[in-house]
Amino acid sequence: MPARTLVGFSSRRALCAALIAATAVAGLALAAVAQQSAAETFRAIAPVFQSPRCMNCHTNTSFPRQGDDRHRHTMNVARGASGHGAAAQPCSMCHQRANQAASGVPGADEDWHLAPLSMGWEGLTVGELCRHLVDPARNGGRSHDAVIDHLSTNLVRWAWAAGD
Repeated sequence: MPARTLVGFSSRRALCAALIAATAVAGLALAAVAQQSAAETFRAIAPVFQSPRCMNCHTNTSFPRQGDDRHRHTMNVARGASGHGAAAQPCSMCHQRANQAASGVPGADEDWHLAPLSMGWEGLTVGELCRHLVDPARNGGRSHDAVIDHLSTNLVRWAWAAGD
């Protein structure tokens, strides 16, 4: 599923422009008019980032969350030091390269893991979320383009089309 489907933008370029424009909201020097436009643009896409589909992995907890109600992972797993689960119970123990029809365990053709704690978004305002997204110290060292690329990974695409 292309990134445009995830956020309602007509193109990857428009989403990238929105994130670049969001830099203004994060306090970097741009004209006041550009800041107003950037704030409006980011407010339009912020609900996607605040969705349980994103927040379950971008949690501030020592465990993953599941479902639209964001309940604690039913298997009581732990984040682990690297975000890939505890040493004796890594995410990949259950989460394979595809959804498992017999057990119902979801999978994605990618390394299954939680976002690092520095990338946790729980409790952030829209402005704080924007600052996290554009700050390489809090977004996994990503450029604006790399943040957009993240939206096209199999793991993120799975979150929006779990049955596929």
